[in-house]
Amino acid sequence: MKLLSRTEELLLLAVWGLQEDAYGLAVRDRMQECTGKALSVGAVYVPLERLARKGFLSTRESDPTPERGGRRTRYYELTAKGVSALRHVRAVTERAWQTTPAFADPAKA
Repeated sequence: MKLLSRTEELLLLAVWGLQEDAYGLAVRDRMQECTGKALSVGAVYVPLERLARKGFLSTRESDPTPERGGRRTRYYELTAKGVSALRHVRAVTERAWQTTPAFADPAKA
């Protein structure tokens, strides 16, 4: 399985954490909380759409609302393929940490 980029991993984790409230701006806010960095709208929406095209996320649209000028909100949900990709990257990261001397001996950390 191909590894996710760090941004893809964090986006999928944000969607998973937000559950049914995972729409673009909420995902961006979660990413900013996690990373401490301000993100542009494009830095979130473009990779979210790419992850959806790859099958890691599914999407659904809400009914139009007057507050949004009649526009719909697109919500994202993690798919089984997305969960599998996250588990894979976590296992790879944990194996990599296990091979570092500082991790193997906490006194050196």
